[in-house]
Amino acid sequence: MTDVDEKIAFQGAPGAYSDLACRGAYPGMDTLPCHTFEDTFAAVHEGRARLAMIPIDNSVAGRVADIHHLLPASSLHIIGEHFQRVDHHLLALPGTKIEDLTHVHSHVHALPQCRNVIRELGLEPVVYADTAAGAKMISEQGDKSHAAIASELAGKIYGLESLRANIEDAEHNTTRFLIMTKESEFPRYDGSRWVTSFVFKVRNVPAALYKAMGGFATNSVNMTKLESYMVDGNFTAAQFYAEIEGHVDDRSVQMAMEELGFFTSWVKVLGVFPGNPFRQEQA
Repeated sequence: MTDVDEKIAFQGAPGAYSDLACRGAYPGMDTLPCHTFEDTFAAVHEGRARLAMIPIDNSVAGRVADIHHLLPASSLHIIGEHFQRVDHHLLALPGTKIEDLTHVHSHVHALPQCRNVIRELGLEPVVYADTAAGAKMISEQGDKSHAAIASELAGKIYGLESLRANIEDAEHNTTRFLIMTKESEFPRYDGSRWVTSFVFKVRNVPAALYKAMGGFATNSVNMTKLESYMVDGNFTAAQFYAEIEGHVDDRSVQMAMEELGFFTSWVKVLGVFPGNPFRQEQA
């Protein structure tokens, strides 16, 4: 393997939950931190990494903002998914006592996931770029009145002490990630559990979405995700991100997608990948 083959890119600072997801899914690969999602996609396109780990939604916070806009334009292909349990830690400088704290820094999604502890301790929440970057800032500033909410991994990387573990309000707090690469070939259909991901835009005619979805119902194809979002500031026609159970080579999926084409102006398959066992555990 080359150095590129051994690297997986993610958005965020070392110790971010995306970094944790990379290490969990591919323990033998080196992780490559990137400033933005666009930088993460570029790392794969430019040959600095073989894979990209991209968060798409969280069981508490919902979908990751802007990612549905970026996926179609990324020109990368989804080859897998990973579910990462989010265990938030209250991190501070070594020797800090909880009663010393006045402020806590973290990502805009992480802070509301820990409302109970923040309220209990009377801390002032401060939004930071991402969880790990907040932990790094606490380490560098050396102020014992400020803490961060981040992963245990971030605490180890930046030399911080975990004053409390598992402080998230919801025990089910889990983020789902998509694993992406440049390869465009779909995996061979073998009868296993597959997921097909695609984006489409319906024609601006009455009941277009209803009719477009009808083919999945009549062909017994289960749609597990459907997200709408505007593109180019257009209020009259939305674009949709969808996921279905099944492989594009499955006859029932082919028939459903064919019917979808009658009522859409554009369809793009983003990937076909094996369903993670976590799906069956949640069923």
